[in-house]
Amino acid sequence: MNALPHARHFIDGAWTESGTVGESTDPATGKVLGTFADGGAPEARAAIDAARRAFGTGDWSRDRDLRARALFEMSDRMTERRDELVALLSRENGKIPAEAALEVDLTISKIRYYGALALTESGRASEVKPGLYSMTLRQPAGVAGVIAPWNSPVILSVRSFAPALAAGATVVLKLPGQTALTNSLLFEIISTVKSLPQGVFNAFTESGSQGARLIVADPDVDVISYTGSTHVGRSIMADASASLKGMSLELGGKTPMIVFDDADLDAAVPVLTKAITTFTGQFCMTGSRILVQRGIADELRTRLSAALKAVRVGPGTDPASEMGPLIDRANADRVEKEISDAAEYAGILVRGGRITEGPLAAGAFVRPALIEVEGADGLDRPIVQQEVFGPVATFEVFDTEADAITRANATEFGLAASVWSRDVDRPLRVGRELDAGTVWANTWAVIVDQMEEGGFKQSGVGRLNGERALEEFQEIKHIVHPAPRTS
Repeated sequence: MNALPHARHFIDGAWTESGTVGESTDPATGKVLGTFADGGAPEARAAIDAARRAFGTGDWSRDRDLRARALFEMSDRMTERRDELVALLSRENGKIPAEAALEVDLTISKIRYYGALALTESGRASEVKPGLYSMTLRQPAGVAGVIAPWNSPVILSVRSFAPALAAGATVVLKLPGQTALTNSLLFEIISTVKSLPQGVFNAFTESGSQGARLIVADPDVDVISYTGSTHVGRSIMADASASLKGMSLELGGKTPMIVFDDADLDAAVPVLTKAITTFTGQFCMTGSRILVQRGIADELRTRLSAALKAVRVGPGTDPASEMGPLIDRANADRVEKEISDAAEYAGILVRGGRITEGPLAAGAFVRPALIEVEGADGLDRPIVQQEVFGPVATFEVFDTEADAITRANATEFGLAASVWSRDVDRPLRVGRELDAGTVWANTWAVIVDQMEEGGFKQSGVGRLNGERALEEFQEIKHIVHPAPRTS
C-alpha cells in the first residue's frame, strides 16, 4: 500500500517539518488525501528571519535583471508542471478541472508579466530650477508578508508575491491547511528556480493563525498583502498599526449583476449562472446579487431559475460535473443554514442547499440557490448584506437607472459589479456611479494582468495587478541634487 503524500514548508532554501501534523481531505468524498506539517509562530519566525537576511545581504533588492530572470524561470517551471498542479488543485480544492486549469494558466501569465515589469522603471527626473535637479527612485520596501486564502491558493498567492519579488522585496508566504498538498507542490516548483537566491522566497502552511499574526505584527515585516474576509482584514489593519506597515487588502464582495430591460438575455443568462456557480461561489467576485429591471423580471426569473436547477453538481473526476463541492462539509453546512435562515424572510426561487442523500452526501456538495428579496426593506436582509461564500444569489427588482445604482451601492462592499444593456452608453454611465473597483459591461470576471483590481469601501485598500501592484511593495525616494552652472 502506497504511503500518503506529505507536505512540508520551504524556508531559507530548505524543506522543514513541524511538531504538529495535519490531514488534507478530499472535499468530494471526505477521504484523507495526505498529511502536512502544520506550521505556526516558529515557522513564521524562521521565515521572517530568512527573508530579512536575504534582503539585507544579497543582491536581490538591487538587481532587476536577476529578478526578471528568476520570475521568467519560475513561469517556465510552472508551465512544465502545469498539468500536475491542475490535477492536484482540482482534487484538493474541489474545483472542476476546467476551473483549476483556468487558475493555473492565469498564474503562469501573471508571473511572466511581473518578470517583464521588473525591468521597467517608472521614476521621474527634472531640472526643476536652473541648476537644481530632482529625481524619484523606487526601491523595495523590504520584507513582504503575504497571506492568501484556500479558495484559489495558487493565483491569489502569486498575485501578491510575484509583484513583491519583481519590486525587489523578499517574501514570507502563509497559506492555509485546507490546500496543504497544493501549497507544497507550488513551493516545490518555486524551489527548483535556480535563479532565485536562498531566503528570498519562504513559505509555510498553517491551519491556525499564530504564524499569520506574527507576520502582521512583527517589525521585521515591512508590508502586508492579504486576501480574505473583511472581518480578518480589519483585524490585520489594527494589529499592524503599531509599526505603520504598508498594507494591501483585498477583502469581501457582494457583486451586483445589473440587468436592464434592453439586455440580451440569451447572452446574459449563461454568464449570470456561471457568476453564481464558478468556484462553487467561493469567490470574492461571485455574482451574488442579481438586480433586474421590472420589464424583464418575470422572464429572467424563469430562465435563471431553470438554468440554476440544471447545473450538474459533482466531483471533478466526473467529466459531466459543472460545479464541484465546497472546500469542506462544515462550509456546506454553513451555506445550508444561511439558505434556511433566508427562507424565513425571503422568497425561495431555487432552494438548492446541502446534498444529504445519494453518492454525493459524503462530500461537501450543495446545489445553487436563488432567493428573491423585495422592496427597499429587502436591502437590509442578511442574505443581501452578508457575503455567503457559496453558490447563493439574491434576485432583486428595480425600476429606474437611479434605483439600480442605489440598490447596487447599498452594501458595505465595493469590489466588483456588472452592467448588462444593449445601450452603448449605459454601462459607462451607470458604472461611473457604482462604488466598485471593477465594473464589467455585458460580461463578468474578465481580469487582465495589466490592469489594477481592488475594492472600494469595506472590500479593501490598495490595488493588485498592473503597475500599481509593484508600488504596493516599494518606497519612493526623492533625491535633490544641486549642480549649478560654473560659468
